[in-house]
Amino acid sequence: MPHLKSLYPPIPEPPVVNCYDFVFDRPDVKSWPDYTLHIDGVTGEKRRFRDFCERVADCATALSAPQALGGLGLHAGAPSPEFVGILSNNSLEFPVVVMSLLKIAVPIAFFPSLLTEGEVTALLRLSRLSWLFVSPQLYPLARAAAGQIGLADDRIIVLQGHVPGHQSVEDLVQNVRARNIARVATQPVQRDTLAYMVFSSGTSGLPKGVMISHCNVIVSTLQPIVTMQEMAKFYKPAPLNTPEKIPVHLAFLPFYHSMGLHSSILRTFLQPQTIVILPKWNPGHFIQVMLKQVHVYKISHLGVVPSLIQTVMSSPQLVKLALDNVVHVMTGAAYLPPELRDNSGPKKISTDKRSQGFGMSECTLAALMLPLPGSFGGTVERVPGMTGILLPGMEARIVRQDGSEADFDEAGELWLRGQNVALGYWNNEQATRETFLPDGWLRTGDGFKADRAVVRLQDTLKISGSQVSPAEIENTLLQQPDRLVTDVAVAGVQGVRLADEQVPRAWIVLSEEGRRRGEAAVFAALDQWARTRLSKPKWLRGGYEVVAEIPKLPTGKVLRRRLQEAFAAKRKREDVEAGTRAKL
Repeated sequence: MPHLKSLYPPIPEPPVVNCYDFVFDRPDVKSWPDYTLHIDGVTGEKRRFRDFCERVADCATALSAPQALGGLGLHAGAPSPEFVGILSNNSLEFPVVVMSLLKIAVPIAFFPSLLTEGEVTALLRLSRLSWLFVSPQLYPLARAAAGQIGLADDRIIVLQGHVPGHQSVEDLVQNVRARNIARVATQPVQRDTLAYMVFSSGTSGLPKGVMISHCNVIVSTLQPIVTMQEMAKFYKPAPLNTPEKIPVHLAFLPFYHSMGLHSSILRTFLQPQTIVILPKWNPGHFIQVMLKQVHVYKISHLGVVPSLIQTVMSSPQLVKLALDNVVHVMTGAAYLPPELRDNSGPKKISTDKRSQGFGMSECTLAALMLPLPGSFGGTVERVPGMTGILLPGMEARIVRQDGSEADFDEAGELWLRGQNVALGYWNNEQATRETFLPDGWLRTGDGFKADRAVVRLQDTLKISGSQVSPAEIENTLLQQPDRLVTDVAVAGVQGVRLADEQVPRAWIVLSEEGRRRGEAAVFAALDQWARTRLSKPKWLRGGYEVVAEIPKLPTGKVLRRRLQEAFAAKRKREDVEAGTRAKL
């Protein structure tokens, strides 16, 4: 099978500039009106676009100013990258600090806010931080972890709010303004200058620091520009019913994750738009905001993950949601089942445009996206199970286990290439060599197959020699009419007949009805249902297991590997115990 290339026009050659200048020095940006950029979805505090630009300029100056003048003394071009970390929930100041650090070309390390002290300590140690910005709620965690690596307490800055004895971003900005310190210029960069680092499990193993360059950010920003230019040839959106007639997004996906970082910060300057910021995803909070504030903010755009849709769709309050104003729903970070996609249609969310995609931190953000109906003269149709087509500037290969290229409609590992592919893993040469190949290909570790007609890509897994979609099995189990489960994950585990045999196993979360009936009855009902609707290779020969919750990243991506490893360890213990009893 030949290399696959994007159907979109190529992206322009990215300029070698700081991505901050690429965002803010465009002529169209300078002519924008002074619109409402950010709204705190909890307090209602607002920040306008010009105020944000002024605040970033002063914050960047504060970060660069000598400590003798009350600044932090940060500078670009150190012999080794000088990371500044952010450990925080979403807030108004989060984008300010991000853009300020990019402006002065000091790389950022984004830390997930849901980690334990031990996990945070390990990532802080890996990152070799010089300073750490935290939200007040996470300060105790940050202080304990920072103490473990020898980062002084006075090197912890409060991002937004107040912690006694600590400087805040507000203090730094006000100091610059009070002293009238001359504003710092944007620092120049090279093509491979590090912009930020996010943490990913990669294709396997412990979390790794994914290094994203300024060039990666620019290319990732050019991709939607080219896509929107193509859409403009056949699609004209209706006028928005929002206070300032511009898109209004609800931002609750974590800013430390690639999807939240780009959708709610880095890409928000492609056009004027308002971002309503929530500290973090919380089902009750989300419902409350949508019920009480949708008429005030008139949310028009939602960026969601499949687990969120599953939660909202199962909420008894869903019928109260007034979402007629929503015109665009974007899903990512995990596979969106067709049933969930259909259930989020006009009866639930009035929308004339839905999209989903596939991406990973190792390619900065996205690689595949479902095209809007009518794209490319209507020659590309959406079909069941379709993940998407390649975004502008992307190439792909589907590769067999032996390294040869798979044929069309044959499952294999998805490899990607493009200028949005990351620099590699921070301080991990072995993992970098295994994932980022010398000729520019990124091994995703995900199974896909390509449709011959239009090179549509579909997520899949090879089980017992057959192409099987775990998501298809999960969807089938969730559709069981008695509603016995609220969540499901399916993965391949070792069979009993052959050492290298893989068979599907399901991990399930019981509903109230499921708990009432009991595990044995639920397993029997699910198995009977699955066998009447799925072909034999997709039957759950690996069995069923009840869990309290399905392990997922905050973005909703199911951690199948964690389930597989726990199952393998459990089976090994049982084999050892059985051997011991046999000897007795």
